[in-house]
Amino acid sequence: MKFTLKKQKPSVFNYKKEDFDIAYEFSKRLYKEMKDFIKATVMFGSSARKTISQGDIDVLVIIDDLTIRLTPELTEAYTIITEKLVTEISPMLHITTLKLTAFWEYVRSGDPVIINMLREGIALLDTGFFEPIQFLLKQGRIRPTHESVWSYFAKAPSTLYNSKWHLLQATVDLYWAVIDAAHAALMKLGEIPPSPEHVADMMQIHMVNKGLISKKYADTMRNFYNLSKKINHREIKEISGKEYDSYYKEAQDFVYKIREFIEDK
Repeated sequence: MKFTLKKQKPSVFNYKKEDFDIAYEFSKRLYKEMKDFIKATVMFGSSARKTISQGDIDVLVIIDDLTIRLTPELTEAYTIITEKLVTEISPMLHITTLKLTAFWEYVRSGDPVIINMLREGIALLDTGFFEPIQFLLKQGRIRPTHESVWSYFAKAPSTLYNSKWHLLQATVDLYWAVIDAAHAALMKLGEIPPSPEHVADMMQIHMVNKGLISKKYADTMRNFYNLSKKINHREIKEISGKEYDSYYKEAQDFVYKIREFIEDK
């Protein structure tokens, strides 16, 4: 009895031919070196979406940690071979490696990153599981678990807090920009850089009183020193974006002025 097996094919993906050729060459040579250790290689990201920007060529490599024991020697060999191939083929290649067990757990939990790879990825090498999982996703059979929903949501509050912390740290960075510039100016005058609490006073004595710079720059130094102390002592616990922009402009003006002083003196 004769019959024909009609195989479904994944959706047609847009990609740049030159990017695909580079990714495929990497995949082919990696499989030649590592054989059955490689379960799948997948092109994903902007290169698979055929976006205009010339960015990295992202390739996911799924390795077999089920039937093959991952020894330190094997892991090292894989790393060396991968880096060598990237160097030889194209510096645009960006390789992401996942163990098969980890990949499967991400799929089961409906991990957003992996789901996006399944949705947009192009299988360069597939030993028979990546494309079927793509079809399962397409048919709506892969759903996020209740645990994964809360796991991802749990990251949100801490990320919000971190955003405020980064603004505080960025403001402290402005302080360091100001004090480094101030130290350089005093050193230009032959003065030994003092401890931070005395920098503004020395600027007043050796620069402002001699008419070398305006008093506002000594005041800027003093203001940033006091600001950094209040942040470090938790007297200031939050900096708004508007406040940071104002501090940035003040610090930028200070640094530019000191640069002029150093170049012209």
